[in-house]
Amino acid sequence: MGLFRRRRRLYLTPISPLVLLCGVVLIVMCSLFVNGNTNATQIPLTPINHHLYHTRGALLEEIEALVHRHPSKLSMETFSTQNKGYHAEMTVVTYCRNRKACDDKSKLRILLSFGQHGRELITTELALRILSILSEEEFLSSAYPLNLNNTLDRLVIKVIPMENVNGRKLVESGDLCERRNGRGVDLNRNWSVDWGKKEKDYDPYEENPGSGPFSEPETQIMRKLCASFEPHIWVNVHSGMEASITFALFMPYDHKDMTPDGLPSQRMRLILEKLNRFQLKDRCLVGSGGGSVGYLAHGTATDYMYDIARVPMSFTFEIYGDSTASSKDCFKMFNPIDITTFNRVLNDWSAAFFTLFSLGRVQMKELHPNATGSSFEKWVSIDDYLNGYLMERKSRYGKKMENLKEWPANCFCYVLVKVFFAALEI
Repeated sequence: MGLFRRRRRLYLTPISPLVLLCGVVLIVMCSLFVNGNTNATQIPLTPINHHLYHTRGALLEEIEALVHRHPSKLSMETFSTQNKGYHAEMTVVTYCRNRKACDDKSKLRILLSFGQHGRELITTELALRILSILSEEEFLSSAYPLNLNNTLDRLVIKVIPMENVNGRKLVESGDLCERRNGRGVDLNRNWSVDWGKKEKDYDPYEENPGSGPFSEPETQIMRKLCASFEPHIWVNVHSGMEASITFALFMPYDHKDMTPDGLPSQRMRLILEKLNRFQLKDRCLVGSGGGSVGYLAHGTATDYMYDIARVPMSFTFEIYGDSTASSKDCFKMFNPIDITTFNRVLNDWSAAFFTLFSLGRVQMKELHPNATGSSFEKWVSIDDYLNGYLMERKSRYGKKMENLKEWPANCFCYVLVKVFFAALEI
């Protein structure tokens, strides 16, 4: 029956059974349409392509076999811990050409993490490709311009090929959109810098930060690894950019719409711009994560690495994304589904990483051209001193206090100090 109001009295008008029936049918059809329960509105979801992608177990087994074939270059450790009945395990592979010299402080130390989000399978395949190239079972393109032998002699690289093993289990069991760990926490929101802050569009399914900073065994392992290794370069590798530009080279910050001040930030941006221009053909967004993707992220690994762990070059790389994919078609959105794109992503980004290794060494030489052996220890001390001048620090793990009010004077003093220490080396 229809209902209308006139003055203060209500009048009911009869409705024919045919009109009522049509209304009921219309409501049912609308409900089916909204809930996606009709064949006409179902979007086919792309399954995991097992011809291209390893399973979790197969990938880790292949990496273990690779390490066993090359014991002079590669070593592997497995770390595990638990919290309130939840157990996590993590494999870490170390590359060092001269195993006896792995603790040599003159070497550039690099920490790389892949598979922090379970649904991003392509990142773990890139980890395997990089390790295969380091072991010389696979090779970069013959057109690659840099002679890497000299660079690789001076590096120690730690690779976490699959940070979120438990989340990957859920993805392989059919939950293709799962990014969190085995108990529903986003590992890239569980770090201490600006932890727990929620934006207006906060989605607990996607961004649950956990019960507190480092509540998760996975982030506990990563924090301890960083503290013991003290890397110069950190890269957190992801996929799934939803913007029209689906590749990105990000530096801090994620929780602010800005990059850090000072020379360390300038050095990071310069490296990313060179990487984008010469290796990735200007296809990448370059800048802070918070200022480039259209939203702020709180409690991320890269912000912690830069602000708290004091890793001087801290990056997040977004290596792939399909902006045409439905938000429900997660495997397609986050991973290449054809062999041509799959190989192109692995080839382009493995070359980009080896370029990054070379750029890190080049920057080291530019800052201190005579940095070899014990003299590199002096370079490290000088670099720490200069960073300390520009950013007063209570300790390596303390809070920083910006001291950049008179930037021109600071630049002049920086040059004078550099000249002074260079003179001491002569």
